[in-house]
Amino acid sequence: MFGSHPRVAIIGTRGYPSYYGGFETAVRHLTPYLIDAGWDVTVYGRPGATVPDDPSRDHRARVVETRGVSSRSLSTLTHGATASWHAAGQRPDVALVMNVANGFWLPLLKSLGVPTLVNVDGMEWKRDKWGPIARGVFAAGARVTARTADELIVDSREIGRLWAAEFGREGVYIPYGGDEYVADHRPPEFPRRKYVLFVARLVPENSVSEFVAAAEMIADSRDVVIVGSSGHGGDLERSVDELARRNPRVHWLGHVSDDRRLHALWHHAGAYFHGHSVGGTNPALVQAMLCGAPVVARDTVFNREVLGASGIFTSVSPRSIADSLGALLDDPAGQESTSRALVERARSLYSWRGVLEAYERQLTVLAQAPVREREERSLAHAAALRAPVKEEV
Repeated sequence: MFGSHPRVAIIGTRGYPSYYGGFETAVRHLTPYLIDAGWDVTVYGRPGATVPDDPSRDHRARVVETRGVSSRSLSTLTHGATASWHAAGQRPDVALVMNVANGFWLPLLKSLGVPTLVNVDGMEWKRDKWGPIARGVFAAGARVTARTADELIVDSREIGRLWAAEFGREGVYIPYGGDEYVADHRPPEFPRRKYVLFVARLVPENSVSEFVAAAEMIADSRDVVIVGSSGHGGDLERSVDELARRNPRVHWLGHVSDDRRLHALWHHAGAYFHGHSVGGTNPALVQAMLCGAPVVARDTVFNREVLGASGIFTSVSPRSIADSLGALLDDPAGQESTSRALVERARSLYSWRGVLEAYERQLTVLAQAPVREREERSLAHAAALRAPVKEEV
């Protein structure tokens, strides 16, 4: 039906392989999986966004870097536009598009007969890090996506419910996966189960300012390890830097691209605070679970969906965060029971194999649909030619 191999274009990430966020993590796993399954894979990205000579790169994948405006508010839109134009010229059998900001370019792909599978991510237009104009752009992109995409992927059931309510579109539920912890890397320099860990991009909706205030209380007697950056400086990054300079028990590691080191930090943590407030199934949370981190999470519908009854939840007040984390640090038995329960939950619900199989299944359905439609039109035309002609009386 496809010739030698079905062809997929992946649009909307920073590139392959990249370690920026959840989309990039998914594409690092999905690309070799699809190639092994017989697909011809092209991944679009941005210049300078990948690690040179990354040993994890599958060189069977075609990587295309397109130009755009490298600014906080225009990068996604402009790189998505140039990637979509290039992909449209290549006429792949299907396009996997990440992020509703790229919804504006779906009509171009559709006009050339390229079916689109769109991962809508979270409710980007509700994130505090964006100003009113950017939120409006994301909301408009979501509306175009809802009208134009052939199929949607929602990474949590709650996101699916919200999209159905707001846009009248159902989506296919495919969460993120994670890798089980493998003790092949040196443990961190902090004593096991004695430190608090925070891993997040330093943006407002990840409860950064509240955690910094809580960390000041915790670091009177405990080590606090902070992983992440904003990517562009700003007040939140300065506040983390200043706290780390003031208090020797606060350790700011910045962005950590070495997965093995990050997994070891989760594995040995005494308590991991997950403060994300917007979005669906968060890939960092899934990975923390599989690494055996005892998790304290901000109480949201999304975090409750992922953690289930095994989670420990807190309000967003600094005092509540500090008290919840301190109580877990003082409870070794609770740490281990929480760790075991979360590992088992993640194994059963968030395995990469199930996630990747689901992606390939949806891509195959869409890639075959135009072929089937052409065959059906051809058969209908042939049947019409064979049908007897009625004579008028």
